[in-house]
Amino acid sequence: MLALLAATPIVFTACSDNDDPIDIIDNDIRNNLKGEVKSGENLILENGTYKLTGPLIVRAGGKLTIKAGVIVEATPFQDGEEIRYIAVAQEGQVLAEGTKEKPIVFTATNKTQQAWGGIVLCGKAPINKGNTANAEVSGLPYGGTAENDNSGILKYARIEYSGYSYSSEKEFNGLSMFGVGKGTTIEYIQVHEGSDDGFEWFGGTVDTKYLVATANEDDQFDWTEGWNGTNENWYGKEASSKGNRGIEADNNSNNHLANPISNPTIKNLTLIGRGAGEGLAEPQAMKLRVGTKAQIDNVVLSAWSVGFDVEHNEGVGYVADGSLKVTNVKFDNVVTKSKGKKTSPGKDADGKDIPGEPVDVSAIFTENDAATGAGAGTATPEWAKGWTVGL
Repeated sequence: MLALLAATPIVFTACSDNDDPIDIIDNDIRNNLKGEVKSGENLILENGTYKLTGPLIVRAGGKLTIKAGVIVEATPFQDGEEIRYIAVAQEGQVLAEGTKEKPIVFTATNKTQQAWGGIVLCGKAPINKGNTANAEVSGLPYGGTAENDNSGILKYARIEYSGYSYSSEKEFNGLSMFGVGKGTTIEYIQVHEGSDDGFEWFGGTVDTKYLVATANEDDQFDWTEGWNGTNENWYGKEASSKGNRGIEADNNSNNHLANPISNPTIKNLTLIGRGAGEGLAEPQAMKLRVGTKAQIDNVVLSAWSVGFDVEHNEGVGYVADGSLKVTNVKFDNVVTKSKGKKTSPGKDADGKDIPGEPVDVSAIFTENDAATGAGAGTATPEWAKGWTVGL
């Protein structure tokens, strides 16, 4: 039984004869949602608001079911208290299906960035960081050989005010996908006002559709460690006062040729930046580096200093052979459409990287002024209306 329920009565339990998990519905957890969902248990959040007061971890064989319209609200915490976050371990599942009219909302009581961790999914799909690794947040293992691994369903949901930071190297995102497999459904999800990245993929094979990333402090979308997925309809929009890159894309920083090589397919993408002025720390719509590949089509880029920034010899080579390619791009208020740089030849006397040789990577894109991006150019696409905020 859930550790968090050990001292509370269970209002309803049900068990079938076909080894389905035991259903747990208990209103006593509304103000104290935390603990573990263990193997053979299905914790159901039925309706209304639940206060997340610590980590909630779905272990292997457990399920977390969240009904349409439910609000999960992380409470404030003091130094020394447990970080609030929701994590699904390998072979666990989250089944969270909202609707356009009743989205599921993961938010925070105080409505400020870094108020809680966010959502972490850990699957058994391939990564290029070894056969398995441990997630930088939650510490749960991830990775394996199960391309079709299924971590459950997230559909019509908002994730707000996430991104708690342990340190500069260890930060929660809105939705972190570690080795998540293709059997998982990720559709109609918004990450809003996070303090780190909106969405980040650490390897895996999961496909996505209808993603919205708005006003996140760092990158709106980020991938690394060999992610291969097929994706449609992404809309990213930075706030006027914060936000770095639209997309930051890596393969493996320690071994640029590590397999599987990051190589997602993305169709219908809009990225809107903070403006095309000087002084922005990471002013690129897309930073493509350390050996990532990608095939991206029907793109609108608006209000960026740089459209495509490609780094390292591998990426430059992938532009040349067409395995890193972005087609049908509409540029709107973008100062420099593309720039490239080869791998640094070494370090200077102070131990700093010597800049690599500049190189022409304009072959990465083809232009099309009729491109619609996520559906409506820079405007909010129809599919994103009615369940999102901040657009």
